[in-house]
Amino acid sequence: MSAVVLSDRAKGILFFLAAWAVIPVMDACAKALGNMNYPSLMITWGRFAFSFVLLLPLLMGRRRNAFSLPPDKGTQTLRALCLVLATTGFYMGLRTLPLADALAIYLIYPFIVNALSPMVLGEMPGFRRWAAIAVGFMGSLLVIRPGFDGVPLGTVFILGAAVAFAGYNLLTRRIAGRGDPWQTLVFQAGVGAALTSLVLPFTWRGPELDGLVLFVSMGVAATAGHYLLIRAYDYAPAPVLAPFGYFEIISAVALGYFVFGDFPDALTWAGVAVIVSSGVYIGFRERASADDAL
Repeated sequence: MSAVVLSDRAKGILFFLAAWAVIPVMDACAKALGNMNYPSLMITWGRFAFSFVLLLPLLMGRRRNAFSLPPDKGTQTLRALCLVLATTGFYMGLRTLPLADALAIYLIYPFIVNALSPMVLGEMPGFRRWAAIAVGFMGSLLVIRPGFDGVPLGTVFILGAAVAFAGYNLLTRRIAGRGDPWQTLVFQAGVGAALTSLVLPFTWRGPELDGLVLFVSMGVAATAGHYLLIRAYDYAPAPVLAPFGYFEIISAVALGYFVFGDFPDALTWAGVAVIVSSGVYIGFRERASADDAL
């Protein structure tokens, strides 16, 4: 029986799907820690600190000058700050929202990226992409469902996290192709750990054994997820992979149901369907634009 030989694109897609199956485990650990009343900033610190400790030996095994700084240090630092803000906001929102609902709202960030790209990157989306952005935002309203009583605080935190993560993605595009992605990843984790360490004395709570296990598991999931993402981009370009990123919502729904007993209602599923459809359409439009540029 002959072995099945996968193309590079197929390998990239499989690594990408595996990454988005693992990364929600990190978010589930964060939600569990929040349910145990660990402060959100301490959870954010744990996410970056344990990830940094795990990533640094991998970088040292790949580079002789593992402790050298990456190019564009200012942009890299601002990018890491955006990720710290996004992570903290997301974890604060997870205290009151189910995992799948929080992620569904968070997934508006690609629309924010496209809406801001003319100002930040000088990229002008066409009419069809603007239409998809508008439809995606309408889908998010099905999940958020603002009423006369206003928007719940947890939702506000998730929306703020989406804006910060959009900034992170815009800055990622600005430094694309410059430097080693492993070095960038370790620098990002190091800056995140350093920034959150500044407030750690005011938020520290000595972890019990079950909390410590969750903190370590969160760092392992973050490291494994980002390793799989880097491997995916080794085999396939970003426009090919982008539409498959929405597999994350399936992983989040499964974890939310089996770990926390949460399951999205019909309106949330409708909103997710609209958001994912719009996002996939934008991803394919970007892929078509990239192919046209070749």
